[in-house]
Amino acid sequence: MPRIANPHPARRRGVIAPLMLAALLSANVAAASPSTPDRSAEKAFVDALMARMTVEEKLGQLNQPSGVGNNTGPAAMAGSEDQIRKGAIGSYLGTQGAVLTCRLQRIAVKESRLGIPLLFGYDVIHGHRTVFPVPLGESSSFDPVEVRNAARVAAVEASAHGIHWTYAPMVDIARDPRWGRVVEGAGEDPYLGSVLAAARVRGFQGDDLAAPDTVMATAKHFVAYGAAEAGRDYNVADISERTLRELYLPPFKAAVDAGAQSMMASFNDVAGVPMHAHRALIEDLLRKEWGWDGLMVSDYTGVMELMPHGVAATPEDAGRLALRAGVDVDMVSQIYVNDLPAAVKAGRVPMEQVDASVRRVLNAKYRLGLFDDPFRYCSDDGARERALTLTPAHREAARRMAQKSLVLLENEGNVLPLSRSLRTLAVIGPLADHQRAMLGNWAVAGREEDAVTPLDGLKAALGDGTRLIVAKGADIDSTDTSGFDAALRAAKQADAVVMFLGEHPDMSAEANNRTSLDLPGVQQELALAVAATGKPVVVVLLNGRPLSIGALQGRVPAILEAWFPGVEGGHAITDVLFGDVNPSAKLPVTFPRNVGQVPIYYAHKNTGRPPRESEKYTSKYLDVPWTPLYPFGHGLSYTTFRYDAPVVQHAKLDLPLQPQQVSVRVTNTGARAGVEVVQLYVRDDVASVTRPVKQLRGFQRVALAPGESRTVTFTLGFEDLALYDLDMKRVVEPGTFTVFAGGSSDTVLQAQFEVEAPRR
Repeated sequence: MPRIANPHPARRRGVIAPLMLAALLSANVAAASPSTPDRSAEKAFVDALMARMTVEEKLGQLNQPSGVGNNTGPAAMAGSEDQIRKGAIGSYLGTQGAVLTCRLQRIAVKESRLGIPLLFGYDVIHGHRTVFPVPLGESSSFDPVEVRNAARVAAVEASAHGIHWTYAPMVDIARDPRWGRVVEGAGEDPYLGSVLAAARVRGFQGDDLAAPDTVMATAKHFVAYGAAEAGRDYNVADISERTLRELYLPPFKAAVDAGAQSMMASFNDVAGVPMHAHRALIEDLLRKEWGWDGLMVSDYTGVMELMPHGVAATPEDAGRLALRAGVDVDMVSQIYVNDLPAAVKAGRVPMEQVDASVRRVLNAKYRLGLFDDPFRYCSDDGARERALTLTPAHREAARRMAQKSLVLLENEGNVLPLSRSLRTLAVIGPLADHQRAMLGNWAVAGREEDAVTPLDGLKAALGDGTRLIVAKGADIDSTDTSGFDAALRAAKQADAVVMFLGEHPDMSAEANNRTSLDLPGVQQELALAVAATGKPVVVVLLNGRPLSIGALQGRVPAILEAWFPGVEGGHAITDVLFGDVNPSAKLPVTFPRNVGQVPIYYAHKNTGRPPRESEKYTSKYLDVPWTPLYPFGHGLSYTTFRYDAPVVQHAKLDLPLQPQQVSVRVTNTGARAGVEVVQLYVRDDVASVTRPVKQLRGFQRVALAPGESRTVTFTLGFEDLALYDLDMKRVVEPGTFTVFAGGSSDTVLQAQFEVEAPRR
């Protein structure tokens, strides 16, 4: 039987044997380019292809083994070239490179029976070879345009390396910083998370998914992975439907609305049902309620893990449950391809379930344009890969993103920005020249030699005019204090001190959970010892989660949160330290005073006994204030901003709801130009169910010259005021609403309006 062919065989590189689409179709259907959004053409093509496939070939399309150089789980196994020839592989995990992917693709389209192209999936999480700040850092920018551009650059590079499919963005809401994967998402807030999820999806997929510089985005991990108990990765998420719909689902819905063509199931269970077997959430909610028609991929060995979850006794049971739930692609387990053919033939697995998943895999390949040209993403000579990797424009984009990601937490006495006329600067700490700390975790294609460290950045910026005295002081995670003396000598000789402290990149991301949020090792003691010298001290934090750094507050005058800032991090940090760039970032997560406050987040409920320090029997602690160290949305500038109270356009609104406009006047009261992230929060004052004390409902980055004022206007609609009522219906209830506007979630500037019930 002839292979399935390129419907445009005249195109260059002569890819698939000459069988025209019209000849393939049993019905007389006109040929159409797979790049067109016409779903009828897609359906006709896929129908005809599936009619020619055996059970084994269909299940092969659902099989995704590990590729070359990948090992992100407990077992790594490479799919063989012979499996490709047999049609037993539909996609690869962790294979990249224009030449290699072309070679494997050629086997699939020229040497397999049907010539179905492969999908190459890869973890392009925060950049590809040009590594951008970790997602939590990017989210601090509150800049969806810049975040989208970062994803666009990543897609351009990744696609040039032969990659079709990225396992990003991670859109899990996380309110427990002990959890290592907090670094991979947008933080604690579903509104911010939704805005940035959509931005990243659009950046990866571009305006036309079939263009050769796009990659298919994967919103992950569906769903409630960030609710893992005790902050332990892979742990259970025992949450209510209300919490699920209000907190964890909105970023996934935003990704769907932005056109995400793929999602990844999460490792956790939700209320006792593992997500890889959760038909109610995948098939019923995601596909039927939301109308999503994309591809659901398992996480690494997620299908196999239904056995240790205790809901499957055998691999066949695990495969049957996952396929029934709507998990289309089996990543690494190889259960679908090895254990389900016999079950399908025996009737234990319905053929319609297999066909539904195969259709979604083939749809993805069609939408990516791979049936049109399987080699559109790769090349035999690698010229495009070289031309589009780590370009000056890409590095400039990474530097700009990093600049916008740095959060100024403290600046007592205006220690920052530093003067370029400093004669001597002490550079202290284990992360001052740590290339891996620039890249962070999940920089899979990143290379340490590409990274500019803070020490590199300082040398480049200051040249020979300032003497740098460098002292490590201590290792990242060690109790050895023998380096303290050298650090103190350096500090005492210097006009100012910059310390680079924080976490090793391997303390964040998957499986890297911590029970302490303190600076590791003796770094806190080092910082306090240096601060005691009386010299102007700046601490720059490099880390992947909120840290409990309260001991530094009031002792270290300036603290700059830099996260893991990417290949241009050293330059970006120097840009901010010396005032070439005025910091504008805000915290996307709450910083606790200590780990005992976790989980802590701004959008908490009031309770029946709201915290009051003057009363014993209220919701607070004995040993620390109940408030955070730094609230969500906090971030200082080298200038100052004054807010007037917000003004609402309508004192009263009628149901059905009309739009409400809220305006706030912001003034730059300092001597420097600066950018302020103006934030709008809403509270439903009295409702049928308890509501958060406030919820983010808008933000805008506003650039202001010294003395300049601007009125910023937000529009509130149904979704901004809606809740799930006692019957779990999405409604806006009559009553008063309070709006808050300011520079962080702590703002108390407010206005009120009323939504009136319909008149009878």
